[in-house]
Parts: sequence; structure tokens; C-alpha cells
Amino acid sequence: MKFKVEATDNGARACIIQTQHSTIQTPVFMPVGTAAAVKAVDTIDLKTHLNPQIILANTYHLYLRPSSQVIRDLGGLHRFSKFEKSFLTDSGGFQAFSLNSNSKIYDEGIEFVSHIDGSKHLFTPQKVLDIQYDLGSDIMMILDDLPALPATKQRIKDSITKTTRWAKESIEYHKQKQSQGVGLNQNIFAIIQGGIDKEFRKISAQELTAIKDFDGFAIGGLSVGESSQDMYDTVEFTTPLMPKDKPRYLMGVGTPEDLVENVQRGIDMFDCVMPTRNARNGTLFTSFGKINIRNAKFKTDPKPIDEECDCVVCQNYSRGYLNHLIRAKELSFFRLASLHNLHYYLNLMKQMRQAIIEQRFSEFKKDFYAKRVEKG
Repeated sequence: MKFKVEATDNGARACIIQTQHSTIQTPVFMPVGTAAAVKAVDTIDLKTHLNPQIILANTYHLYLRPSSQVIRDLGGLHRFSKFEKSFLTDSGGFQAFSLNSNSKIYDEGIEFVSHIDGSKHLFTPQKVLDIQYDLGSDIMMILDDLPALPATKQRIKDSITKTTRWAKESIEYHKQKQSQGVGLNQNIFAIIQGGIDKEFRKISAQELTAIKDFDGFAIGGLSVGESSQDMYDTVEFTTPLMPKDKPRYLMGVGTPEDLVENVQRGIDMFDCVMPTRNARNGTLFTSFGKINIRNAKFKTDPKPIDEECDCVVCQNYSRGYLNHLIRAKELSFFRLASLHNLHYYLNLMKQMRQAIIEQRFSEFKKDFYAKRVEKG
């Protein structure tokens, strides 16, 4: 992986990440393709209407179904899904813990029961990398211990101890596998933990960044119930502790406002299910805020979702038609709403990147919020 910082505007950064499969301009939002598919759209939609350079897939879900071996035998994620650009895969540790009330965290890893068939499994640092080698993703996230918030200081302390130990095991195993010719074009990111406790975040960041062989670093364990301001404060504290010459990824975040605030604080990469999940529920993102297209006032509205948007949906369909589709329970609504919301997110990142390059990010942010007040 090649990485270059092209421009900065105070804390905000415009960078280039180059993997085997694509050149990624940051700040970047990664559409979530949990099961190697972005919900409600296909890879032709991605290529034709959205053109993301990277999407995210989920190690836990793909391991259980169809299995990493099936995906490996069918050519890896890129051939399997026909998405030819980059994939980032998470470790699956969060899902192993959050989807199972009886999961257990041990020194060696996370034991869990499949939510599909009740079978028992153990994710270790080595196991989740083996799965991701099979998947053939461009960026692999290592196994970490994510404490649910609120958490006691002892629980957070234990989590960063395990996260650091698992990180060392992961990088040693990755180097060993690469020496055997495995994963040569795959990159590996570590995940900083610590809740919203700044001292623990500092410890975690320092311990992980001392391991020089990671290709990038993520901030995990946020957007899990804490206030937005606590999230922003934690990110603002943590990013200066992260290397300037490697990508910075904020996992599972978030709203358009979250993206703007955290780009300002130095984050390069984001992912979140919000664009597609909200789309399926009728919530559409616009330059002036959110609208619920189910609302009766849109029944006869001839305007596009957002008159400032140039997505394929806004160029062809009215609010009235989309209101009809969702009320009639037409499946095509899910696709059209998802295309619009994903386009909005991807375009927002392009606008921020351009603002950083032109040294006017503060002005961009001011205008971003002003539109929400004026038209909201």
C-alpha cells in the first residue's frame, strides 16, 4: 500500500491511499457491504452510478455464510462479488461479541455461538487473519477487544491489554504468512481502544503505534452510545497520537455531521450502515438535512429529493413518485433510496476533499451547517 498526504487544512487532510485494486482519495466513506453486497444495490449500480473506490465487508458474516473457503475457491471477494475496486474487511470481533449474549472473551480470543445454526466458534488473532487471507481483501482489520460502553476502568484496562497483545500476535503472524507467500498484497490495520477515557486512549495509541509494521490505524469503540461531543473530544485527543504518514480510520461513524466534524479532526476513512439502513426506512439525506419521504406532504411534490443533488435518482424521479413507491411497498424504492443516500455520502466526501485542497474547509463547514438552518 502506498500512502501520501496531498494537502492539509488545519487538522483536516486530503490523502491518497493506493492498494492493489484502486487509488482511494480521502477523506473517504466506505459503503458497507456486510455480506459482500451493499444492501439494495448491486455491483453494476456501484460501478455505473456511485463509483466507490473501496467498500467494507464483514469477516464474521462471511465466515459463517457462505464460508471463507467458498469465497476463496470462487476467486476471493473481488471475483466472487464482481466488485473490482478495494475491499476492507473488519475482524468480526465486534459481531462475535455483540450478536451473541453468551459469547466469552478469553486471553486467546473470543468464543461465540453462530447466530445462524448455534455452532460454537473461537476467533483468535491468527484465525481472523486466516479468514481474511481467504477473502483476499485489500485492508484487513486485526482482532481487538471492544468493551461495551459504559464500562468500568478495569474493563477498559483489560481490553487495551488484550488489544495490544493480540496486535503483536497479529503482526508477527502476518509477517510469517507473507514470508510464505500469503497475503503479499494485503494490508493490516490496528485498532486503538480506550473508551472515552483519554488516558486509556493514550496508552492504547502509544502501545500500538510503537509496533511499526502496521499499514494504518483505526479508532474503534466509538459511536456505541456515547454523546456526539464525547466522540468528537476523543477523536480530537487521539488523532495527534497517530502517525501522520499512515491512514487514520474511524470505525462505524456516522451521520453527515459526524463526518464533517471528524474530518476536521484529522480522520481519513469512515464506514457506516446509516445511508442504506435509513434509506430502507424512508429517511433520505439532503444538503439541507434529512427528510422522511413517507410524509404525506411529499405525495404531490414534483421536485427531486434534493435540487442540489446530481445523483441518478434526483435527475429522474420526483419526491411524489418515491413517496408512492414506499407507500406501495415497491421493492424498487429500496434501490433508489439507497442510491441517493450513498451518492450523498460519497459526494459529501468529495466536497470536503476539494475544500481541504483549496484551504477553505472552515468556510465549507460553515456553509454545511448554514444550509441546514436555512432550509431545514
